[in-house]
Amino acid sequence: MRCVLTALVALFIPVVAAVGDEPRILFQDSFDKQLGEGWTWLRENPGAWRIRDGALEIRVEPGNAETVKNALLRPAPDRANLKFAVEVTVTFTSDPTQQYEQAGITWYHDDKPVFKLVHERIDGELWIIPGRLPAPKASAQLRLIVDGRKWTAQFRQDADAEYQTAAEGELPPPGKDVISLQCYQGPPDAEHWMRFDDFRIVQITE
Repeated sequence: MRCVLTALVALFIPVVAAVGDEPRILFQDSFDKQLGEGWTWLRENPGAWRIRDGALEIRVEPGNAETVKNALLRPAPDRANLKFAVEVTVTFTSDPTQQYEQAGITWYHDDKPVFKLVHERIDGELWIIPGRLPAPKASAQLRLIVDGRKWTAQFRQDADAEYQTAAEGELPPPGKDVISLQCYQGPPDAEHWMRFDDFRIVQITE
């Protein structure tokens, strides 16, 4: 795992400039037909992920943060010199049944998972973690703002709504930082799939 994550750090290259009042897009992937450049799998299970109907779908397999399969990785921008947001929409395609069944964004630092912003089933209800705010709909747009060591976790469940802040906190000092899309704590005897749509990383200038 260490060699995979270390190699990723050198790959991040901004690709899209700002237009007018639009934010500067550092990277985006609509998951149309294939994965964009720069992604790498951690513990890939090829039969348990697919590109389907314009989205990435990953089967929610049993496991936890340390054993997760099909974690999709890409290097984070240099947060020592850049404020940015990581955005993605996650959708349960079937009702989650397992305690802690979840999907979202995980932040790796020096090869270890140190933070997650996820849509998660806890005690029969759906929540945004961290912050444990209710999110009862199947889809949630997640937004992780990173500014040096500070993180702000946001979400919304309606595309026209304002993002709601769920929690704030600190990351370790900048180092080998990698962003991951992943899901885990799925049932061992049923196929549950999570959809990941509209992934992008945007620079924040205000």
